[in-house]
Amino acid sequence: MDLRIFTEPQQGAEYDDLLAVALRAEALGFGAFFRSDHYLAMSGDGLPGPSDAWVTLAGLARETTSIRLGTLMTSATFRHPGPLAISVAGVDRMSGGRVELGLGAGWFGAEHTAYGIPFPDVGERFDRFEEQLDVVTGLWGPDRFSYDGRHYQVADSPGLPKPAQERVPIIIGGGGKRRTPALAARHADEFNVPFSDVETTRTLVERVGRACEDAGRDPATMRWSNALVTCIGSDAAELARRAQAIGRDLDELRQGSGVLVGTPEQALETLGRYAEAGSQRVYLQVLDLHDLDHLDLVAAEVVPHL
Repeated sequence: MDLRIFTEPQQGAEYDDLLAVALRAEALGFGAFFRSDHYLAMSGDGLPGPSDAWVTLAGLARETTSIRLGTLMTSATFRHPGPLAISVAGVDRMSGGRVELGLGAGWFGAEHTAYGIPFPDVGERFDRFEEQLDVVTGLWGPDRFSYDGRHYQVADSPGLPKPAQERVPIIIGGGGKRRTPALAARHADEFNVPFSDVETTRTLVERVGRACEDAGRDPATMRWSNALVTCIGSDAAELARRAQAIGRDLDELRQGSGVLVGTPEQALETLGRYAEAGSQRVYLQVLDLHDLDHLDLVAAEVVPHL
């Protein structure tokens, strides 16, 4: 199992905060630095305000050298597929081929209202999401590309620029029972289970695995991952301090689902249970971006035992 660092900048972060976390994560040997793609805080004042995911990843692409970079998840409601394909390909080239695209249908209505972004009903959002996957991946192909969808039409596009990678990894996630598994089987290199318990993880791995088989795809070609709220401390006092810093009650955290909380030894036990359920990768949601010692602890006391 490999560990990646996952941040939520809409809760309040300057670019320099993200850069500091990305550089420390790279120096410590974490596999990737990911960020959410949101335009509104879910709690608190969100100061100094949101930042655009692909703008900040472009900056990080030039200020890091080896760590992979990506989103969990870019919302299909935020961008037309053509400009999105151009942006992601551009950042991939700027990074020397280190980008991954997590793409979803979108779910947070309040941020759409706050910034004048259309937010259709869930059925239309999934229709647009499906067409975006077709268009984005089609534009990255070797040939000129045309597409005649209900929501998006593309005519004889050169699909430039092409990414530096032969294939930019696509990440799809969520708990949908029908359309999400089918889309993942068709398009995804990785399926992500966000903030869910071990049993839910096992259920979703099995469900998406069956969708792969139905599509004639070997489920072993899919990478399986989780995103987990992370709060690890070397002792009780450090653990309590970290929980307080992210505005969470430690007892409530321990009882929640989709969390990695406790000492390094307890974290390893939890990760082992997720691995048994099929997970191969975990995105550690770190919410206190100024606590770089948190990353040091995980790198020193957890990663070597995986």
